[in-house]
Amino acid sequence: MGRRKKIVQECERLMDRPENIRNIAIAAHIDHGKTTLTDNLLAGAGMISEDLAGEQLAMDTEEDEQERGITIDAANVSMTHEWEETNHLINLIDTPGHVDFGGDVTRAMRAVDGALVVVDAVEGTMPQTETVLRQALREGVKPALFINKVDRLINELQEGPEEMQQRLQGVIRDVNELIRGMAEEKYEEENWRVSVEDGTVAFGSALYNWAVSLPSMQATGIDFGDIIDYNRRGEEGIAELKEQSPLSDVVLDMVAEHFPNPVEAQPERIPTVWRGDSESELATMMQEVDKDGDVVFMVTDIGMDPHAGEIATGRVFSGTLERGQDLYVSGTAGTNRIQSVGIFMGGEREEVERVPAGNIASVTGMRDAIAGSTASSVEMTPFESIEHISEPVITKSVEAQHMDDLPKLIETLRQVSKEDPTIKIEINEDTGEHLISGQGELHLEVITQRIEREQGIPVTTGEPIVVFREAPREDSEVVEGISPNRHNRFYIGVEPLSEDLIELLKRGEATNDMPELERREALMEAGMDKDTAQNVEHIHSSNILIDDTKGIQHLNETMELVIEGIEEALNDGPLAAEPVQGSLIRLKDARLHEDAIHRGPAQVIPAVREAAHNALIDARISLLEPIQDVRIDVPNEHMGAASGEIQGRRGRVDDMYQEGDLMVVEGVAPVDEMIGFASDIRSATEGRASWNTENAGFQVMAD
Repeated sequence: MGRRKKIVQECERLMDRPENIRNIAIAAHIDHGKTTLTDNLLAGAGMISEDLAGEQLAMDTEEDEQERGITIDAANVSMTHEWEETNHLINLIDTPGHVDFGGDVTRAMRAVDGALVVVDAVEGTMPQTETVLRQALREGVKPALFINKVDRLINELQEGPEEMQQRLQGVIRDVNELIRGMAEEKYEEENWRVSVEDGTVAFGSALYNWAVSLPSMQATGIDFGDIIDYNRRGEEGIAELKEQSPLSDVVLDMVAEHFPNPVEAQPERIPTVWRGDSESELATMMQEVDKDGDVVFMVTDIGMDPHAGEIATGRVFSGTLERGQDLYVSGTAGTNRIQSVGIFMGGEREEVERVPAGNIASVTGMRDAIAGSTASSVEMTPFESIEHISEPVITKSVEAQHMDDLPKLIETLRQVSKEDPTIKIEINEDTGEHLISGQGELHLEVITQRIEREQGIPVTTGEPIVVFREAPREDSEVVEGISPNRHNRFYIGVEPLSEDLIELLKRGEATNDMPELERREALMEAGMDKDTAQNVEHIHSSNILIDDTKGIQHLNETMELVIEGIEEALNDGPLAAEPVQGSLIRLKDARLHEDAIHRGPAQVIPAVREAAHNALIDARISLLEPIQDVRIDVPNEHMGAASGEIQGRRGRVDDMYQEGDLMVVEGVAPVDEMIGFASDIRSATEGRASWNTENAGFQVMAD
């Protein structure tokens, strides 16, 4: 283990020199060879044995990744590399290529400053190459290009030096067109194009572990003719080529030379990803990569380690992470204490004393963090929420086959939603049915398989489903509810709440546990009149109960039961037993029995529920269905097919416009109709469309 210890010590030594650090991600279309490439870089840096590289798939740590032969989770590794007589620390993230796991790619881009885009020489740029480049450029990450599988041009396609160069130039041209289409300013002014002359393009074969770039060719004297000769000489020739021009040296030299270090990158990246006060001291600390400043740590990934528990990985933008620090986590109260700090060496995590600004670190003890949280030593404006390119669109129910597994399943689902914020989980502890929503059918399939495999819990999954809502549309009459023993009566009326008030409640800006005065002001600002706002008794999701009664005896002690009856009525609306939203319920009057025994739960709850349901029906309650904003980015020639996909789903197209080199189609469609959309849009546009859908709330279903 001596060698590894040495690498860890060397990494620790280099962490304090941000100008010698490079934080990079490897991104590509599925199957273009990025995981094999990562393995060889690790081998070159002395982290795994050379003989196993390419077969070991050190970064695909999960069983299902090795089985499916695809990367599902982004994996992290730190290594050292000497360039121009200086040792450099390279923190690398290997990201997935499959569109259903795009959330991981977007989060990884937040932690890095450079993206090494890998393209298969034979297949050229593919739809997902386009998406990962877009994700990188949107986050302000600089690209460089590695064209992989060049050996296939020689061995399979039997191309000569001229043909080969033409084909490779074609790939470079395509990648540059994409960069230019997406980030014209950077392309023109900051020379973000990739080019052989500048040394931002390398060619090679990750499988056979050799690579060349213009600087390496100048150093070794190897040209395309030689490469062809070496390859034609079979194994021995390839071994020699690998000896002369090893992949890791060429690629890591390119990384060290052309990717920005944190000191160059952070002043540009902070304004892109953070909306806080750019004049503040904190902004300066982050831009200057100040290791003595306040701690700012952006969590980009949460994983589970069987021994250490939950591990949060991310980028340290300022300050220094150390064990025992108490950090605030955006969106949660109080602080979390860091139990340990580490860096990743492939699948293994090595604990270190401290990790300063400009590095990628992994910590334990951040129990409140989810992927996307901002953790900091001072309270601060969190980083922009990470814009995922797609949102959960499909919900399925998951049930444990054996009731004994239920507690374990609930625990596992909670964990899943922390690790992957693009998954949403609703747990119904009464029925044992849990709803899990994800990015696409594959996404949910992988998650449920992991639950079965890793936790050993057999589960049954239901068909995809959509949740509806119910809402009143006008004011009702006052309705009487009578208790079963006929001794208690409740008089209830319902009105629809305004859009502004519903929004306010959904955002959680008026709640039951707020100080009354604050809540009253918030409600009045959103348009509620003063008298009503003073009498708010209870808020339940986006519904409000108002107590308009005056001096009724015993009502105080009965109020809890009244609230329970109202909640029951709202959770299962009168139309289709779906949740009710946006109703203002007024308790106008009540007659209660003297004797507490005659006004217990069995009397009050049914009376209130019945009155509320009847009032809702009188208020013309209608069924609302969830709708989604759909945005499709697609090349010109597929625009018709893309808009047809929206219109064919009871949707409407609101806008079409050109953005860079793509057409954007925007519209809305009911979620119910969007099931199966992923495969349909892929086939309609030959896989060239990237799209995202966002929940746009609910609309009344056609009467």
